[in-house]
Amino acid sequence: MADRLFSLLIWATAGLVVVTLFWVLGDVVIKGLSHLSWSFLLDAPRDAGRGGGIGPILVSTLLILLVALGVSIPLGLGVAVWLSEFSPRSSHKGRSFGAAIRLTLDALAGVPSIVYGLFGNAFFSIFLGLGFSILSGGLTLACMVLPIFIRTCEAGLSAVNDDWRRGAAALGMTRTSAIWYILLPSASPAIAAGLALGIGRATAETAALIFTSGYVDRMPGSLMDSGRALAVHIYDLSMNVTGGDPAAYASAFILITLIIILNALAQTFTDHWFRKRIYAS
Repeated sequence: MADRLFSLLIWATAGLVVVTLFWVLGDVVIKGLSHLSWSFLLDAPRDAGRGGGIGPILVSTLLILLVALGVSIPLGLGVAVWLSEFSPRSSHKGRSFGAAIRLTLDALAGVPSIVYGLFGNAFFSIFLGLGFSILSGGLTLACMVLPIFIRTCEAGLSAVNDDWRRGAAALGMTRTSAIWYILLPSASPAIAAGLALGIGRATAETAALIFTSGYVDRMPGSLMDSGRALAVHIYDLSMNVTGGDPAAYASAFILITLIIILNALAQTFTDHWFRKRIYAS
């Protein structure tokens, strides 16, 4: 009887999560589809966003995301590999240093996004002189994505069986080759999960970008131009623009679709890239 009750509770909890997800998605789809068109995707906003489209905003969002992922992926993978493979485990000093880094990453993962926004404004926008720009916003998002991405990748690398490491050493492979051709491909599910989490957080971020990339809704000419992200646009339409709800729902639908597409592309790219590493070895 206890096992049945526990199983029923698990299924009910999972069902509640699925129903809630479809409820939210259904509300966005129903209220957003009627406002969608090709002109909405390509045109610039008019009348404070009530009319026109989201073309420049979509471009700014993709550029901000490109900067964030371009910085966080190589840096995050490097730190994750060091924590998993090169952080000394026998040395008390090395072990304490690695533990301090992990504790710091866990603390940074829980920092509110508004704090990252204030930091990005003070450091990137003012101190480095980047101003309100796509580059400033992307670098701020990279700081937000890194803790989650590093810890997820490190967990995946640490979960790889030590027999793989010993087998690579027995075959005479260097440590770098073993990491590149064996450990990273074996940890590809965790790396893909870290990418998905990073993409989701970066794409849907609002508070940090208000202080760094700005509100400007024109087409950006370079990374040094200010650009309004899609999440910021949705916030502005729903909170500050009377009659902006239809455009806000349509923009939210595009944002959800964009996150799904980017996650699928990240999963496909990760699988394809690491499969090539395995075949190359």
